[in-house]
Amino acid sequence: MLSRRRFTAAIAGCAAATVLTGPGIAAVSGAGEGWRRFRVTTRLDLTDAPGPAQAWVPLATFEATDWVRPETQTWTASEGAKVERLISAGAELLHVQWGAGARFLDVASIVVTRDRTAPFAGSPPSKTTLSDGERATYLSGSTLAPVDGLVKATADRITAGASGDVAKARALYEWVVDNTFRSAPVPGCGDGNVLRMLQTGQMGGKCADINPLFVALARAAGLPARDLYGVRVAPSRLGYASLGPSTTTITKSQHCRAEVFLDGYGWTAMDPADVRKVMLEEAPGGLTMDQPKVQAARARLFGSWEGNWIPFNTANDIALPGSTRSPEAFLMYPQAETAAGRVDCYHPDAVRYTITSEELAI
Repeated sequence: MLSRRRFTAAIAGCAAATVLTGPGIAAVSGAGEGWRRFRVTTRLDLTDAPGPAQAWVPLATFEATDWVRPETQTWTASEGAKVERLISAGAELLHVQWGAGARFLDVASIVVTRDRTAPFAGSPPSKTTLSDGERATYLSGSTLAPVDGLVKATADRITAGASGDVAKARALYEWVVDNTFRSAPVPGCGDGNVLRMLQTGQMGGKCADINPLFVALARAAGLPARDLYGVRVAPSRLGYASLGPSTTTITKSQHCRAEVFLDGYGWTAMDPADVRKVMLEEAPGGLTMDQPKVQAARARLFGSWEGNWIPFNTANDIALPGSTRSPEAFLMYPQAETAAGRVDCYHPDAVRYTITSEELAI
């Protein structure tokens, strides 16, 4: 897990700060086997915004694992900006404050990643365990995704008769795929209000609604689980046009994924939301559940995902330092406030940010 030390860096002039955040590719067993390195750059410019301004940008500093390694984080800010690198609710971020004049921030993250697949066909390979504190964290509810009441009753009904972690996770995954749908009009990636979905029966949403629904149900069923908030960085190599950006500009390519901790397998990839994305977007007019492309995605996204995506954090209920607003459900987009108030992060032109991705040599 990330250290909870507080990092503070005051930036004067067009200064840059670089911090090594992970051991890098050389420390990975089997280095070079499917690993890909990406530089992701966020450019934020609030020069034309009214009055003083502040912004919060998530950093790609997710814990190093056998499928992802954060390498470096660098940033450059305009003269007079105050930049703090800190952690809130487990999400590492940059908080920048500006007065008058030019107000820009460039943040570059270099991350190495690769595909991952759980070996369900063989014997469970992992003896990984969670500490009591970690288990408690990943079984707990959040403001919009509680684990008691209706969520608990729904999880119990879905998993009735299922024996073992894998069977329970499978039952929940299949139920979420069958009972949700991707709703194109939902802004951004959604708002993650799982309780509202179940209370109203309105099961449409996007990745930050559908995958958190799976996570909340898993936790309520006694399976540690977590949402991973990040961004797609490259086109899919698996033949799915909808599951990756088509250009190096990835400003609107944010994506929430899910993990569940399974006995014998450790943290295991899940992405029921992308099954629904394939159904809606992969072909004009959409695809039905019984079509081969959807069936292939449904099978693959239980225990597997493609390494064309990088995670930022797993945090919920994040209080943005310096803001008087209520905590955010998650931090996946750059956030900004000006003298006119909070800027809508789902509209990059309003916040004035762009995100680009470049694949680098290993």
